[in-house]
Amino acid sequence: MARPKGSKNKTRIVNANVDYAAVVAEKTAEKEKIESEVAALTTNLDDLKTQLKAKKAELKAATKELTKAENKKAAVEAKAAEEAKKGEAEDVLKKLLASGMTAEEILAKLQ
Repeated sequence: MARPKGSKNKTRIVNANVDYAAVVAEKTAEKEKIESEVAALTTNLDDLKTQLKAKKAELKAATKELTKAENKKAAVEAKAAEEAKKGEAEDVLKKLLASGMTAEEILAKLQ
């Protein structure tokens, strides 16, 4: 059989002077403090969620505007390039006509 640990002659102290009312009051105060902190954090979190939602909406609108601007810029650049090609083709045509080529010869060269 196993031997019990500790001395058999050890005197046991019974802590009969515990003030349970004070312990309960202390724990209640601690609980209320934590609950108020949780409520404050919850309120702060709700405010941050609202701000995040607003910022995401702003970001989406800004992205749409940026996309529209980029598309317009690309269209303007394409139109300018087309105009430049057209002007260059007209210059070449004028040079060829000035050099004495006929319209049929120019068309034959282009094809």
